[in-house]
Amino acid sequence: MVIIDDNAGFCFGVVKAIAAAEEELSHNERLYCLGDIVHNDVEVRRLASKGLCVIDQQHFKQLSNSRVLIRAHGEPPETYALASERNIQLIDATCPIVLALQKRIKEGYEEMKQVNGQIVIFGKQGHAEVIGLNGQTGNSAVIVSNPDDIDAIDFSRPIRLYSQTTKSKEDYNTLIENIRSRSKSDFVAFNTICNRVSNRAKQLCDFAQSVDAVLFVSGPNSSNGHYLFELCRQVQPNTIFVTQPADINLGQVSRFANIGITGATSTPRWLMEQVANAVENK
Repeated sequence: MVIIDDNAGFCFGVVKAIAAAEEELSHNERLYCLGDIVHNDVEVRRLASKGLCVIDQQHFKQLSNSRVLIRAHGEPPETYALASERNIQLIDATCPIVLALQKRIKEGYEEMKQVNGQIVIFGKQGHAEVIGLNGQTGNSAVIVSNPDDIDAIDFSRPIRLYSQTTKSKEDYNTLIENIRSRSKSDFVAFNTICNRVSNRAKQLCDFAQSVDAVLFVSGPNSSNGHYLFELCRQVQPNTIFVTQPADINLGQVSRFANIGITGATSTPRWLMEQVANAVENK
């Protein structure tokens, strides 16, 4: 039996961004998107076939009189300023949760400037969301990607700590305690992890334990995908990472009676259904 996880699939921020792209493309042959709209190559290729053209910052700086989609991850203030200068119309699909976090960090940065404090962001260095968040601080925040990075923090100064919305709540709580134990000044940590991501962890573990094996469908460059995959594998050792139906080793999965199909918040439902069909029709 093949079972698709009811709680798997795009988060609402990604749904909103893809809907915005498809709406634009229903009226125009081409739409630029600043970076991959979602960290899933299969979905990116599907939208590319409809006319979505992914560009990087270098290409963006050369555009003028164009229409560009800002994906759910958000962008730093510099992107909006450049768009205004070059008559680029932005279709802003920044996730509302990310947008609210950007505002909170900007307010925290203004507060910290008054007291010689610092903004610390727990997130993946170079991740699109983190770049947008750091942009609210004039790119002055301390980015903590792993425990060793906290040595860059000046513990004698006030600290305001925020997390990338898709990070592990457990890892964030550990970081908070580590900073608190070393801080010699005013330290405040904010709960900024998306509830969809934090709630997803328990849902995923329950699902993984209910089946004999799991095919975890995700793009290889999805931070959320790697986090959830590892979480899934901890409770269900028979968890296999696949990006598309062609990756499935049917001999490997055929020995299991009940196979679960799940994925990252960047994995489209239609792709999980294709994976399920490939297993069922083996």
